Amino acid sequence: MSLYHKLAARAEAGNPVRIGVIGAGKFGSMFLSQAPRTPGLHVVGIADLDPQRARSALARVDWPAERYGARSVAEALRESTTFITDDAEGLIASDGIEVIVEATGHPGAGIRHALACCRHKRHIVMVNVEADALAGPLIARRAAEAGIVYSFAYGDQPALIAEIVDWARTAGFRVVCAGKGTKYLPVYHASTPDTVWGHYGFTEEQVAGGDFNPQMFNSFLDGTKSALEMAAVANACELTPPPAGLAFPACGVDDLPTLLRPRSAGGILPVDGTVEVVSSLERDGRPVFRDLRWGVYATFEAPSDYVRKCFAEYGLKTDPSGRYSAMYKPYHLIGLELGLSVASIAVRAEPTGTTRGFSGDVVATAKRDLKAGERLDGEGGYTVYGRLMPARDSLAAGGLPIGLAHGLTLTRPVAAGQPVAWDDVSFSGDDPAIRFRREMEDVFRGEAGAA
Repeated sequence: MSLYHKLAARAEAGNPVRIGVIGAGKFGSMFLSQAPRTPGLHVVGIADLDPQRARSALARVDWPAERYGARSVAEALRESTTFITDDAEGLIASDGIEVIVEATGHPGAGIRHALACCRHKRHIVMVNVEADALAGPLIARRAAEAGIVYSFAYGDQPALIAEIVDWARTAGFRVVCAGKGTKYLPVYHASTPDTVWGHYGFTEEQVAGGDFNPQMFNSFLDGTKSALEMAAVANACELTPPPAGLAFPACGVDDLPTLLRPRSAGGILPVDGTVEVVSSLERDGRPVFRDLRWGVYATFEAPSDYVRKCFAEYGLKTDPSGRYSAMYKPYHLIGLELGLSVASIAVRAEPTGTTRGFSGDVVATAKRDLKAGERLDGEGGYTVYGRLMPARDSLAAGGLPIGLAHGLTLTRPVAAGQPVAWDDVSFSGDDPAIRFRREMEDVFRGEAGAA
């Protein structure tokens, strides 16, 4: 049976998947727009720090007001309506909730909510890639110990990449590289909230007329979001990040097999079995032909001459040798597709991608020369961007993860382009997110030493 028919069967039996959503921003709103149109799903509660924002989001996605008028989770369950609250942990603890969708985008909140899900035995869809890149390896262990499913969010690029990787490996192909597309130029690493709209090409009128958060948009542009997502993919798919970080080569879909193959075979990859993000812009700013700006891909190798001939017979685009090919998906619909994660967890007990180890890390890197006494402002800000590193290198260097680089004060200068280390900042070990991350570092450093 398909996911759809299994959900329909749960609806017919009066036993829908009961969901709690934390965070009513863009991703959460997109999921909420589709949830009522999917049989077998019941959004029991929505938690947001600003409940009115959640109500506005529901009105914007055409929910009738009577649908979200419940005064408690119990009433929402009884009346098949939705309860709105500002108490996320209270929602997680409520009897009857089966799956939590964590869509806050705040790494510390994501860790806190994931651990609450472990305590209360709620499966979790971690939309919050910021939290996963920061501490997903240890969260995933805690979830497994608790007997719950910890899943990426289908519709977001890490889950879609993990799906293609799983397809390739299940079909017997060795994955050479996996990743996504984005708009990138080297100058973007230094972009700040003051320069972001010019790089996007938005006018002052467009910005004034929309719901635009410059720091959030800048985190997509300056390379941080790409690094976070590729760390998640590396950790889920047992791939090794490039030693020098993401290269962002300009590449269209037709050139994926030729460019994204090992250097020993004529490509650009410094290591085999890695991740990379391809740019939709040539370095001079011209658009790439048949770019993959909104999509995802994996390159893979024919294991034999027979399979290489099959590639040719069935029209696969390959490198000149015919050995390397690629599979890609040109678009992703983020929250509009999230129901597939909820369904997969509820009716198959399977995640749509999940963290399996600690292969990749994202370290705060100076956008300019930084002075002692300056206060870091996190991803998308004025001071640092996130650079992907192999986790072993980050641990060896004592790198400060980008997810914790907000509000910390530098104790010594850091030159432009250099990573920031724990030793470069003052911090409190009592902060729950810092404490959990430091515990994770100790765990995996110890395991690496034991190995």
